Amino acid sequence: MNPTPDIVAREALDFGLQGDIARYWLGGNAFRTRFFDAMSIMFPEGERFFICCVRDFRNAVTTPALQRQIKAFVRQEGQHGMVHRQFNERLKAQGVDVDRLEGFTRRLLFDFMRRFLPRKHTLASTAACEHLTAIMASALFGPRGAMGAADPRLHALYAWNAMEETEHKAVAFDVMQQVAKVGYLRRTSALLEATLSFNAQVLLYTLAMLRSDGFSRLQCLRLLGPGLWWIYGPRGVFTGNLRAWLRYFKPGFHPWDQAQAPAYSLWLETFNRTRDPLAAARAVRAAVKSAR
Repeated sequence: MNPTPDIVAREALDFGLQGDIARYWLGGNAFRTRFFDAMSIMFPEGERFFICCVRDFRNAVTTPALQRQIKAFVRQEGQHGMVHRQFNERLKAQGVDVDRLEGFTRRLLFDFMRRFLPRKHTLASTAACEHLTAIMASALFGPRGAMGAADPRLHALYAWNAMEETEHKAVAFDVMQQVAKVGYLRRTSALLEATLSFNAQVLLYTLAMLRSDGFSRLQCLRLLGPGLWWIYGPRGVFTGNLRAWLRYFKPGFHPWDQAQAPAYSLWLETFNRTRDPLAAARAVRAAVKSAR
């Protein structure tokens, strides 16, 4: 098992989101930009869901170390949701119906899942989603990273989010295993459900935003082909880390069996030295470029 980092809630960070950011901030590519914008719309309600699902079992946790980790997890996730809400205000100003899309996520997570599914299952869903977000750190900020052409401010935002996700990637999992005693079948089926649901929502929201931008249905279809290849091709945003995703199905798997994202140490060292998330992201971007 790899050494575990400290879980640190880094608050009051300034990403410069009030500045002049281009509508298509990811290399001028409409589909790729809206794909990440779709994730931003999902994050606030998603983070709130994760917090609730972990808190369901907090009173049954007897280990002081895990109690401290839960507290830090809640603070990190709460901060993530707050910052993404700030960015989502920019999307509203662009004409995106953020409230409608966010409402769909809220109804799915809270009106359906939290209302009708067992608490063990929603916790398993949370642990599965944490696995997805943790392995995406490598996909976004590794040598073939998808964020290389991003506006520096959004690059910094997603770098910060990804690195903190890797810090707390085992918290929901440990609560699930040690406290809720979730079995193998529920754990692995939750990952399949979360993967399908997450991808379906992101793609639907991406297409909805492209339509709000004025793209016709035919134009959206033309963007969808290369967009799907970018996501699911041999070196895609998701499929490029297929092995890491599959490790979740190994009996006895634990998130810390999987090494920390290579960019994490550099990001952390730079941030601790400068207290500047943009400087930390620049260091990661420079390292990725030199590794290509």
